[in-house]
Amino acid sequence: MEARRALRFDTNEAVEIGFEGGTIRYVHPLGSSGTGESGGGLPWISPGWIDLQVNGYAGFDFNAEQVTTEDILGVTREMHKYGVTSYLPTVITGSSERMERTLLLLGRACDDSALVRSSVAGIHVEGPYLSKEDGPRGAHPLEHVREPDEREWERWQRACGGRIRLATVAPERNGAAAFIEKLASEGIVVSLGHTAATREQLEEAVLAGAVMSTHLGNGAHPVLPRHPHYIWYQLADDRLWASFIADGHHLAPEVLKAMIRAKQEKFVLVTDCVALGGLPPGRYRSNVGGEVDVLENGRIQTAQNPNILAGSGAKMTDCVANAVRYAGLPLREAVEAVTVRPAQILRRPDLGRLEPGCAADLTLFTLDADERITVRETIVKGSTVYTDHREEKPWK
Repeated sequence: MEARRALRFDTNEAVEIGFEGGTIRYVHPLGSSGTGESGGGLPWISPGWIDLQVNGYAGFDFNAEQVTTEDILGVTREMHKYGVTSYLPTVITGSSERMERTLLLLGRACDDSALVRSSVAGIHVEGPYLSKEDGPRGAHPLEHVREPDEREWERWQRACGGRIRLATVAPERNGAAAFIEKLASEGIVVSLGHTAATREQLEEAVLAGAVMSTHLGNGAHPVLPRHPHYIWYQLADDRLWASFIADGHHLAPEVLKAMIRAKQEKFVLVTDCVALGGLPPGRYRSNVGGEVDVLENGRIQTAQNPNILAGSGAKMTDCVANAVRYAGLPLREAVEAVTVRPAQILRRPDLGRLEPGCAADLTLFTLDADERITVRETIVKGSTVYTDHREEKPWK
């Protein structure tokens, strides 16, 4: 039996959490307190963080023409550095063959690697059934966006062993409502995104079973009518969850704050990080956006049109800290947006909670006076997969 002592993120209470066999066995109060800040007292502890949208990171790419096992292992290890214990590899629009190859490899990696299997909570397929319009299409290649195809979808699910858990679909595509209904009946989480849909098309999609909006506020026309448009419709629909990229580039701080207040408790944070995230500034060639510029401030944009972003370079620590900094959220709610809420969306009651019987996925971290988050230790199914070696650890 192992144990960690830390401050609960949700109650500020000092606790000892014991775990064995990949499962939390007990959570005992200590009757003492700490600071949760670097250099003093105990760190914060929360359930392991969950990211529903990961395209790659640090040069490792799920959307390369030939994805490798090293890409999958590399992304998994990078996620652990920033507190993410469960994530959804995201396969974006491409040729049917390229997408199927990637899905097949992801399925095999889950079969062959305990590290990958413990960290991959499913696969997110973002496209290719998306808007063909410039703006809503984002950085997805025009030549590969197309109408929903049930036979193609079924082939992809077989290739990855049924691991696709989340699909992003534009409801204006021909046959989209029937396709959404089919996926929802199979237990797939259907999210609306990269769309210029009308109010009627969005309503039809929600009635068919769509439950979320993918990176709401992005994948949109740069200029829209002031009031009636697809972002407002989704923002106002209380039936829809929304994911937000809180990197400071996809949504201006004021916009993030307003959208979070509108959605209240029905939002989650995602990174939407891509392979160019964490790389030095410069121009790169990428399957996500073609010619892409990485700026000094971390913004990743297409060279052809700087108004179009090509994914994010954010780490989950950035997104959680920015939700506190920009939207004025208490730490508890910002962390809930990467723990219990995405677990609810995925229908995974074993994740996202600090309770006996839940998975021993734990993130220990500190928050300094400048609202910067540093991950001190990441534990996946009871095993330490990342630890910060810079200082003595009073929590073990």
